[in-house]
Amino acid sequence: MELVLDRWMSRGSFLNGIAIPYRDEKRDENPVSFAGRRVSGAPRGRRPVSTADLVRPFSQEELIVLAAVYEAYGPPEVVRVAEVPKPALGPSEVLVRVVAAAVTRGDTVQRAADFPPGTGAGGRLALGVRRPRRKILGAVFAGEVVGVGEKVTDVSVGDRVCGVKGMEAGTHAQYVVARASACVPIPSDVSMQQAAATLFGGTTAVYFLERGGIAAGARVLVNGASGEIGLMATQIARARGASVTGVTSAANAALVRRLGANGVVDYTREPLSAHTERYDLVLDTVGNLGASDADRLLTSGGKLVLLRASLGQMLSPNRALVTGSSLGRGDGAADLLRGVADGSIEPIIDSTMPLEDVVSAHRRVDSRHKVGSVLLDMGKAAA
Repeated sequence: MELVLDRWMSRGSFLNGIAIPYRDEKRDENPVSFAGRRVSGAPRGRRPVSTADLVRPFSQEELIVLAAVYEAYGPPEVVRVAEVPKPALGPSEVLVRVVAAAVTRGDTVQRAADFPPGTGAGGRLALGVRRPRRKILGAVFAGEVVGVGEKVTDVSVGDRVCGVKGMEAGTHAQYVVARASACVPIPSDVSMQQAAATLFGGTTAVYFLERGGIAAGARVLVNGASGEIGLMATQIARARGASVTGVTSAANAALVRRLGANGVVDYTREPLSAHTERYDLVLDTVGNLGASDADRLLTSGGKLVLLRASLGQMLSPNRALVTGSSLGRGDGAADLLRGVADGSIEPIIDSTMPLEDVVSAHRRVDSRHKVGSVLLDMGKAAA
């Protein structure tokens, strides 16, 4: 079943930034049970990490930490802060005390089960039909290593690292475990907040720009240029020699230009449906473009890259349409951080909130008016 789901999801983009982890039960001598029984629906020998209805007491050695959890799909208010066991450390993993974590569009899509048309059944099958299997959201983290597995040789306690958890999630917590190979060192002159604000938007932008064939001299249109992905895409495309036009509001036009856009389309004055310029690559981070727009906006051989594609668009024979799922792959993370260190990449932080304000963080992302990244400040809460 996991293989079938992986193949199905690889064709679509509704799960960008969403994680579907399973935890190895072999690392737990006394696995948690819920409502007096083991959770069903996980592959045999493994179980989802969950925090609902814990029925057995935890020893002092296991410790209790705080995390933002949700047990039902719905609005921001379904998320709450709860006590959970500190995650178990595997032999090839590191334990990280999280200082900053991003709340992304991927998190809010998962929380609300807000899938594009035609993908709802597949999304529920992957994430949980009636309720979410994964209780802790979050795909991006930055923090300090506080423990290493016995097989880890290239990461040490005290290292400042960040990463994109991808299909494992769980970063909206005081502590998270991650594969050592997936951890990226944070340069000394880059803050943990900057690292957390770079990874989701930056790695997603890299993946989809490359899927669209970004090249020097290309004319690129970024729809949603002031969002977390759009701001990074604008900078990355410009750094690769493209001419960039950003679609945003007048309020954010100066920022988008400062970060590298050669031109700006103010959608409040000129709807994109009336725009007549043509481009070699159109990156739609919003989800309001389709095949008819490809005919109107693209040059011969151009590509319309859809980050939030419907099932029909995923299966379309139209070669101008490009879909896919980055699934928090972490493409180019180290290069992006080097760019932040040398000043060629600037992460924009919309707002930073403590863990207890996680509901407000979700509301801000849901508003569709954030500029850049929304972060959770876990450092103040970390034990």
